[in-house]
Amino acid sequence: MMQLDERIMEYIDREGWVSPRLLARERGFPETEGVIRDRCKRLRYTGFIEPFHGEMYDITIEGQLYLDGEIDARHQPFPKASAVFGRWDFPPGWTPGPVRFRI
Repeated sequence: MMQLDERIMEYIDREGWVSPRLLARERGFPETEGVIRDRCKRLRYTGFIEPFHGEMYDITIEGQLYLDGEIDARHQPFPKASAVFGRWDFPPGWTPGPVRFRI
């Protein structure tokens, strides 16, 4: 868990549903929309937030329990990039390096 993850969950818990675009425009979130979207996908994978329409997220019971200190994030599933982003998607700002094949 990163500090940004906790800030995202605290914002959702306090204000209700949110989208990455809305958070990127909010004061106190200097991160880009792409970074926030990436963290939301990871939080969704761990079960702390859940989309209810498109990219609008709401906090889950597990997310509320985490914020209350009743759940340890170390016991939640650790998201792998391939599971979070799909098999061929890449995180925002990440570019694949050159591929070399030997025959």
